[in-house]
Amino acid sequence: MKTIIYQPRKWTKQFHESKHRWKVLVIHRRAGKTYASVNHLIRDAMMKENSRYAYVAPTYKQAKDIAWDMLKASCVLIDGVVFNESELRVDFMNGARIRLYGADNPDALRGISLDGVVFDEYSQQPSNIFTEIIRPALADRKGYAIWIGTPKGMNDFYDLYNGKRDNPKWLTMLLTVDDTGILDKEELADAQEVMDPDEFSQEFYCSFEASLKGAYYANQLEKARTENRITKIPYDANLPVYTFWDLGISDSMTIWFMQIVGQEYRFIDYYENEGESLQHYIGICQQKGYIYDSHYAPHDIEVRELTTGVTRWETAQKLGITFKIVPRTPSLADGIQATRAIFHKCWFDKDKCFQGLNALMAYKKRWNDKMQIFSDTPEHNWASHGADAFRQFAQISSRLNATSEIGNKQQLDYFEETRTKAKHRFT
Repeated sequence: MKTIIYQPRKWTKQFHESKHRWKVLVIHRRAGKTYASVNHLIRDAMMKENSRYAYVAPTYKQAKDIAWDMLKASCVLIDGVVFNESELRVDFMNGARIRLYGADNPDALRGISLDGVVFDEYSQQPSNIFTEIIRPALADRKGYAIWIGTPKGMNDFYDLYNGKRDNPKWLTMLLTVDDTGILDKEELADAQEVMDPDEFSQEFYCSFEASLKGAYYANQLEKARTENRITKIPYDANLPVYTFWDLGISDSMTIWFMQIVGQEYRFIDYYENEGESLQHYIGICQQKGYIYDSHYAPHDIEVRELTTGVTRWETAQKLGITFKIVPRTPSLADGIQATRAIFHKCWFDKDKCFQGLNALMAYKKRWNDKMQIFSDTPEHNWASHGADAFRQFAQISSRLNATSEIGNKQQLDYFEETRTKAKHRFT
């Protein structure tokens, strides 16, 4: 048999029949957009011999959790199909292939050729994954791309939809619950009772403007985007770089890389990892090739390790970095307020700082289920580390600004002095 087990919904007719090479689907939660897109790939794979298709989720784990069972279920009655569990790959008798990937490992997508690709929840993926990696992979086969998702703020998914919706070469669709009719009024009324208005508007009415529920910096990030302060920010080799760290132990460690240009704080890079030694992160700084002025860490870097009796400040100094200590603020709320206050002077490289920007957007207040209110403390999750490192910058930004006011005439001399220091710092 060559039957695909798939029952398309009414809204999918325009999508499946469209001949457009590029398609952007902004559709409400639970409308079946992933299911439709996966089956779109299956149909095309069965129709074209030796073709290659990719489904890309924000992470590899999400690709497996969301799409793998779905892909297998739709293909189970197709003759000769082979499922490769270790590679999340389906091979067809005609030589065609569909494989699942995660945007958290973009290198796995380099060097391949594709006839088609689906980006799921594109708002949570780096914007350069298409332009730098996937677009070249589509070139020789003249392949297509489909971007799907539900809004999550005014980010690159918003820019893509908004920028292409009047382009005749693109199919753009924005469908709310009123457009699809999939969810009945009773279900929507029940959801509206328990969901925040912004959250309900975002998930079911595809509002890009709705902020993340309880997010500390949502308004500041939205303003930065509308003012085009989240863009390409090149490294200026004539200016020193400052770094700001959050030092985890068993969990993530993060570094923001920043340059000062006049009254602007330009964040040119970001790095995050987990389960690595301090030597690993210092090595990353070396590999970047930047000329550094100062490295800032929170006060707990001076805490002595129980096993060795040595502080991480001392360890870092032996490895080539002498950290400056960011003093503790009277309260976390003061640090968050300082961050909000300085945000209007901050610029971000949209690609290199993508992961850090996601952390700032997702940094939010903890929800108290018992009291049904937000607490005064943040939720400690993956976003905390990037947000905490950024707060180190905000807390000493006034000191940095004073240091940077050295005048254009003195700036090159200052840079040369910094370059000389840097040569000794990493030896």
